[in-house]
Amino acid sequence: MLKLYFHPQSRAQIARWMLDEAGAEYELVHVDLQQGEHKRSEFLAINPAGKLPALVDGDVRVYENPAICLYVAEKHPEARLAPPPGAPGRGRFLSLMVYSTAQLEPSMGEALLKLPHHPARGWTPFDAAQDVVERELGDGPYLFGDWFTAADVMIGSMFIWKRWFGGPPDRPRIAAYVDRLLQRPRCSMRRE
Repeated sequence: MLKLYFHPQSRAQIARWMLDEAGAEYELVHVDLQQGEHKRSEFLAINPAGKLPALVDGDVRVYENPAICLYVAEKHPEARLAPPPGAPGRGRFLSLMVYSTAQLEPSMGEALLKLPHHPARGWTPFDAAQDVVERELGDGPYLFGDWFTAADVMIGSMFIWKRWFGGPPDRPRIAAYVDRLLQRPRCSMRRE
């Protein structure tokens, strides 16, 4: 059985949402961050970065949310959470998966912390990142029209966090997108 190393106040929420959307059977292994369990040698053998999330599937160790989401999508193709290799939308899908953490997350963090944007850091300003997401979203309810994918888990989770952390109101199209994501029955990122 899959094991997700988890703490509810960590990025492991994203991996949990993905597992739930895939209908995967998994065990949550609570990691006590305050006790430093994520820095102990047992955990570092799973994720050498000492961060959550981490996923174990037998002898396979996967860390970082995009990698976990890709792994779960490929392990559960029946859930249809990713275009298969060779499919026309695969390149766009992979690009969105990486964009979520390479551009969107750091630019959003910068904006939430009210830090000045420095192009030398390698990511785009948050307004420009939102422009990209709006273009990619188009008129569809999800990034691939009516088809919900792991890219929605990754991109959507960033905007859900933005809402949690009290950032400025989302643009109307992005706000409606977040509302749709939070209404999904398997979305485990709702605050109860």
